[in-house]
Order: sequence, then structure tokens, then C-alpha cells
Amino acid sequence: MKTLTWKEYLNYTHELLTAEPPVPPYDNTDYYHYTKMNETRMKRWLKANPITQETEVVVKSIKQPQHWTVITEPWCGDAAHIVPILYLLSELNDQIKFNLQLRDSDSEIESYLTNGSKSIPILIVRDVNGNDLFHWGPRPKAGQEMYLKLAEQKADFEVIKNAIQTYYNADKSLSTQNEIVELLKQHAI
Repeated sequence: MKTLTWKEYLNYTHELLTAEPPVPPYDNTDYYHYTKMNETRMKRWLKANPITQETEVVVKSIKQPQHWTVITEPWCGDAAHIVPILYLLSELNDQIKFNLQLRDSDSEIESYLTNGSKSIPILIVRDVNGNDLFHWGPRPKAGQEMYLKLAEQKADFEVIKNAIQTYYNADKSLSTQNEIVELLKQHAI
């Protein structure tokens, strides 16, 4: 499995936006536009750094080495809101090694399907021996329930996309943080 560091992932995302000619699927204007917006969203989350004190305390209490792998893609709207938060969490504790896999390029996604689909992002938390402690994703429970309800209603893609965007902006990453904290408490601390 090829993995990327956070910096390599950010550079890769930027390179996709400046490549001439654009590489598939970024030669599709929709994918290009999503990726451009996502790059801006990731930078905004990094600058805002909304990590709560409770989340920080829990993440800093991890005593044993962990390996956090995130399966993602630069075009993924959910990833733009979640992956920067996961990265910021990983930076709180030297026991956490953080890397990323591109879903569409030799990733482990087949082992972490969501209802049979390759939904991303997926966080996999492993111990020092490579055993899964837990995995999480593709989005917080409330966001997932909203998405599934809209999909069941056969809502237009633009309606779904806007609803999810509104959800992430209003939630301010708290659901992602709270769900990861609970999983860490249950399985990894």
C-alpha cells in the first residue's frame, strides 16, 4: 500500500489543480471544481483548529503507539471537512503515526466498505502490531443519517451536497471529534 504523509497529501492535492493538462478524473470540470473547493476548506479547518479541550485531553492520554491511516481522495467533499480534523488530532500526541491512502490507487478500501460501497474518508486506528483497534467513517452519525435519508428520497445531488456542506459548517467538527474520542476511550486508551 502506498501511503502519503499529510504534507505529501496537501502537495498532491495542489499539484492536481495545477497539472497541465489535468489528469483524470480532474480533467472533468466537476472533479476539478470539487478539489479546488476542498483545498480551500482543508486550509480553513487547519487555520481554525477547532479541537476542543476535552478532545485534546483524551488524545494526549494515549500512551501506546498507534498508527492512524485515512483512506481518502482530494475530490471528496466529506474528506475536506474530516481529514484535516483527524490530522490535527494526530498532531496532539507523538504516539500517533498518521498517514493517508488514496482510495482509487492501491488502498485498503475493500476491507472497510460502508454498506458495500467504497465511501470515504475512513479512519483506521491500529496498534503497534498492526491490529485494528477500530475504524470510523465515512462521516459522523448525524451526517450519515441525513445523507441516507436524502438518498432514500432520491434527492438531487446538488441538494445532498448543499445539505452536507451546511451540516459540516454548523457542526464545526464537534461530532467528528466526539465520535473519535468515544472510540478512543472504548478501544485505544
